[in-house]
Amino acid sequence: MEPDLEVVQIRRGESFKAWSHGYPFHTVRWHFHPEYELHQVIFTNGRYFVGDFIGEFEPGNLVLTGPNLPHNWVSDIPRDSSIPLRGRIIQFSESFIGDAMHVLPELAGLTALLEASRRGVLFSSRTSKALAPLMEEMMQAQGVRRIELFMMIAGLLSRAQEFQ
Repeated sequence: MEPDLEVVQIRRGESFKAWSHGYPFHTVRWHFHPEYELHQVIFTNGRYFVGDFIGEFEPGNLVLTGPNLPHNWVSDIPRDSSIPLRGRIIQFSESFIGDAMHVLPELAGLTALLEASRRGVLFSSRTSKALAPLMEEMMQAQGVRRIELFMMIAGLLSRAQEFQ
């Protein structure tokens, strides 16, 4: 099965997209996009597919997918059920993070992580718990606070010792 191209629309005046969704949701399908994606599962269990990897997920699952890497999370819920909040997502372009790394050499610590994300990176539950309040706040943040939160999240991810 070929993955669908998802067109990620980053709003004018914003550097990246931060959003949450329930389940089912129209973007929950085998898909890819040119942006990096940080995906944190809030509710439900199920199977996830990242590239050629298949795994089981539960609340707290935190994965960074790189550009054009096909992925999908499929929740195990009854057919006619719905979940209002299943996941929180941050999507950002290669040009955004590349430009930021060029201007801010302190971000060089992200290089290995971003390279590893091209095959998918699964973070520990400890890292996910540390990020959870930042991800939650990011969903409503505006202006400079969005950038502050993004940098805090990037910093935590770059220091994460436990990931696969």
